[in-house]
Amino acid sequence: MFEEILLFLKKPVYEEMNSLNTSEKLRYVLKLVVLAIALSILLSFLLGLLETLFNLDLGKHAMDDFLENYPLVYLLIFAVVGAPVLEEMLFRGPMIWFKHSKFFPFIFYVLTLGFGFMHISNYEMTLQNLALSPILVAPQLAAGLLLGFARVKFGLLYSILLHALYNFVLAGPILVFQLLDIPIE
Repeated sequence: MFEEILLFLKKPVYEEMNSLNTSEKLRYVLKLVVLAIALSILLSFLLGLLETLFNLDLGKHAMDDFLENYPLVYLLIFAVVGAPVLEEMLFRGPMIWFKHSKFFPFIFYVLTLGFGFMHISNYEMTLQNLALSPILVAPQLAAGLLLGFARVKFGLLYSILLHALYNFVLAGPILVFQLLDIPIE
C-alpha cells in the first residue's frame, strides 16, 4: 500500500483500481484512515513541539469557538457529514475533468494545496500564523494527499467516506470529553 501511494504521489495519474470489489475498496479506505490519523498525530505532535520550543501563541482555534457556540450534535453533523461532502466535491470532484489531461498532476497538487491551506482559517489570522501556515496545515495537507489518492483510485464517494471517517476519529474524543464534562485543555 505505501509503495503504491508513494508511486502515485511521485507522478499522479488518473487510473482507477477497477480490479477491486467494494469490500476490498472499503478495507483499503480503512487502512488509509489509519495512515491519515497516524500522519496527523505525528505532524500535530511536531507542531506542538515547535509551539513549546519557540513559545508560539497561535491564538484561539476555530474548534474552541465552535464548541463554545454550538451544541455537540452540530460538530458531529458538520465534521462528519457536511465538511466531507462539501470539501470533497470542491477539492476532489474537479479532478475528473482533468483525468486525461497532461495537466492532471499539476491540478492534483493545486487542489490538494487549496484544501490544506483553506484550513488556515482554523487559526487566528495573524502575520505569524500566515508565515507558519505550511506547518500549521501540514496535517490537512497530508490527509489531502491521501484523500486525493482515494478519489482517483476508488471514486468520489470513497474519498467522502475516508474524509468522514477521518473527521469522526478526530472529533470522537472531543465529543466524548464534552459529554463526560472533561476539560480538553
